Amino acid sequence: MAGLSQINITSLPKVYSGKVRDTFAVGDDKLLIVASDRISAFDVILGDPIPGKGKVLTAITDFWFKELEGVLPNHLTGIDPESVVTPEEIPLVRGRAVVAMKLKPILVECVARGYLIGGGWKDYCQTGSVCGIKLPAGLKMGQKLPEPIFTPAAKAEVGTHDENVSFERVVELYGEEIATTLKNATLELYRRASEYAATKGIIIADTKFEFGIDTNGQIRLMDEVCTPDSSRFWPADQYTVGVSPPSFDKQFIRDWLETQPWNKTPPAPKVPEDVIEKTSQKYREALRRLADTDIEP
Repeated sequence: MAGLSQINITSLPKVYSGKVRDTFAVGDDKLLIVASDRISAFDVILGDPIPGKGKVLTAITDFWFKELEGVLPNHLTGIDPESVVTPEEIPLVRGRAVVAMKLKPILVECVARGYLIGGGWKDYCQTGSVCGIKLPAGLKMGQKLPEPIFTPAAKAEVGTHDENVSFERVVELYGEEIATTLKNATLELYRRASEYAATKGIIIADTKFEFGIDTNGQIRLMDEVCTPDSSRFWPADQYTVGVSPPSFDKQFIRDWLETQPWNKTPPAPKVPEDVIEKTSQKYREALRRLADTDIEP
């Protein structure tokens, strides 16, 4: 199965090209969002796609939209993506696209952390806090937090780093009501997703959500939900406090990149075929475990 890096749709106007997804206008009020097989690490898009990755991300997000219903509405319209492109373009969207409402994006990544890992662990080692939230002394790498915390980040341009911000900053940007809704929804979505994933032998160490506002002022969940790109997934049976566990997410390819003589600026190193294949397998294993399904090649 070959990876798909470029989404060459010409029948619709392209609105935006992100690290993974390309977005096209469908009329004035809808968007076709197509997940490529591109992968980014350290905010750099790698030159080598991960075969099937976009289909996995789409399938996992579709699964979570159903599983997490009742917290906030989402951006889906229910329109078949294959119906809005030309016959020749159908293979480019099959299994990897959705037609979504055009929302006003809230420019804050809403991160929920349940375990002390990654940038949160580094922050804690230096300050005893994570994103300004004071934590108990003596915690170890990978340890479960006393309770999940909300650590928002201001969204940055492609190729630059998101900046962690305080809850108070979100209040300044969007007001108390919206900020509180974002925090409560993020923690509730994380709680529900984590409890479900635990029944499948997966720990969701942390994850991020994105939200937008529709024309009626309703906040909606959008983009991707609890995928291997937006979350840290750990196999519960291999979890040990004090170490960084193996994962079902792109941490595998990050770990390989960390061994390379690279300054984390473009271009990224050429990724070996075996690392690409193992990364693809980890993404598909997450889908199989969570949703009891797999993608079509």
